[in-house]
This record gives sequence, C-alpha cells and structure tokens, in this order.
Amino acid sequence: MIDLLSYGAFFLTMALTYAVICLGLNLQWGQAGLFNVGVAGFVAVGAYVSAILTTPPVDGRIGGFGLPPLAGWLGGGLGAGLLCFLLGALTLRLRADYLAIATFGAAVVIQLALLNLEGLTGGPFGIGFIPRPFGGLAGEPGLFAAANLGVLILLVLACYLVLQHLTRSPWGRVLRALREDEEAARALGKDPVAYRLQAFAIGGFVMGLGGAAQAHFIGFIAPDNYLPTLTFQVWTMLIIGGSGNMRGAILGAVLVWALWAVSGSAVSALFPSGQQARAASLQLVLIGVALSAVLLLRPRGLLGEAGTLRSPLRRADRRDTAKISQGQKTNA
Repeated sequence: MIDLLSYGAFFLTMALTYAVICLGLNLQWGQAGLFNVGVAGFVAVGAYVSAILTTPPVDGRIGGFGLPPLAGWLGGGLGAGLLCFLLGALTLRLRADYLAIATFGAAVVIQLALLNLEGLTGGPFGIGFIPRPFGGLAGEPGLFAAANLGVLILLVLACYLVLQHLTRSPWGRVLRALREDEEAARALGKDPVAYRLQAFAIGGFVMGLGGAAQAHFIGFIAPDNYLPTLTFQVWTMLIIGGSGNMRGAILGAVLVWALWAVSGSAVSALFPSGQQARAASLQLVLIGVALSAVLLLRPRGLLGEAGTLRSPLRRADRRDTAKISQGQKTNA
C-alpha cells in the first residue's frame, strides 16, 4: 500500500512539473498567439542553470556553487526568461511559421551547446547529484514523495494564480486583442511587439521554473532529456487540455503524462528488453492518436477558452451598423 501511494505521489509530482511548463506555453500561445516550437530548449536552460547553481563544486566542471534549491529555481526561471527576452527581441516581428522556425532553431542550438560545453554542463554525461528538496527524508520514500508533491502543488497553485490574474487584467485583455485582431489593437495605440515580448519572456520564465523543478525532483539531467519530443509532449498537453485555459493546461498535463506513463509500462511488459527501445516510439504514436481524437471531437480541447475577446473596433462598427439600420427602419 505504501509503495502504491509513493508511486502515486511520484506520478503526480512529475505531472505537475509538466503542468508548470504547460502554463508557460499557454501564456505564450493560448493568450498571445506566439507559436513557440522551442519549448525543450527553454526548459533545458532552466534545468541546467538551476543544477549548476545548486550542485556542489565538482572537479573538471566549471560551476557548482552549492546554493539552496530555491535560489536555483529562481535562477533557472530568470535564465530562461532572459533568453526568451533576447530571442523575442530579435524574432517577434516575424510571423507564424517564421517564429516557429526561429524558436526551433534556438532549441537545437541550446541542445548542441549542452552536449559540447562539457566543462560547464557535463556534456553527454549530464549533471548528477542535483540536490532534491527534503533530501533528508530520502530514507522514508512515502514522506519524501509526499513532501515533494506538496511543494509542486504549491508551485503550480502559485503559477496558476499569478498567470490567471495577469490574463484577466487589462494587460491580458490586450494580449488577446492582439491575438484576435492586431490591426484593431494597434489602432487603439497598443504596441504589439512590446506586449508580445513581455508575454514571451514571462512564459519563458515559467517554463524555466518548471524545468528547474523537474531537474531537482529527478536529481539528474542530460542533453538527451531535452529533445524535440519534449516540445511535442508539452504542445499535446496544452491542445488536449484546452489552449487559452489555465485549468485546461494543468488537466492536459496530468492526462497526457498518465497516458505516457501507462503506455511506457505497457511497452516494458509486452516487448522483450532487446526491442523496447524501438517499441518506445509507439508511445508517440498513441499520444498522436489521442491528440487527433481530441481535435476531431473537441477542437477547443477538453477545457477550451471560455470566450474570445472581440475587438473594440468591431463592437463599435456593430453599434454604428445597428444605429444605421434602426434609422432606416424609422424612415421607412
């Protein structure tokens, strides 16, 4: 029974780390309409910055400052947010597909840098012995898992409340106005690049925070953890849960991670050890099928955006049209 509860806590903790990452993507795409296909790169920056800041000094590797995990989490978030800000300043004037290509290219460059900067990142061997929250409880798996789950619940709740407040504020309404009708929002004096840059940087901070939390919970990171498959997973979580809805982002993360974990267990049980590496691709196929089914049955996701913001200019046009129509009826 204790083992089952420990695994349940482990599963939920991993799912909630993805939920934090998904909340960051939801701000970028669901609210601002920014097509970021470099999620894995920004998550990797958060994880590696936090790991370098918090691990003890190691011979042969630069860094290892031994700071507390909380400082590492904040540092990881700031590192990813700063990278998003710099990249966004160069690329946010690009449109749709071009922005996607730029962010994907950035993620590839980051992954290659992690592989080759061995003195800083450990190269292909990664960074191990990352301090885990409540490491003193490691001898009691149940308490250790419950304590980590509690920390992640608080982190997700904090991110949810802050982002929900931001998206319901006038700033969030401007983001949705730019997403729906940029020309109308520009006519009202709103600067599209400035608002989108802010959303891109804040979303990157949240992604980096999720990556840092995940690194500390697992205790080991390597460049192979941040391949494009991670980007595919996070996008699937957001689309299935409901783009534009913070609760949908969290729900999608939990559901897709559950599907990933169950399919992984099925692959281990059904295929011999020599074929499991090749059979693991079936997990991606299964998630792709689930994504296609949701898009067909519920195009807005399980918890889609409650409503879209209509352009103020369009509302004014409709009022003028209604007045003209009413005047024509009166004259008739």
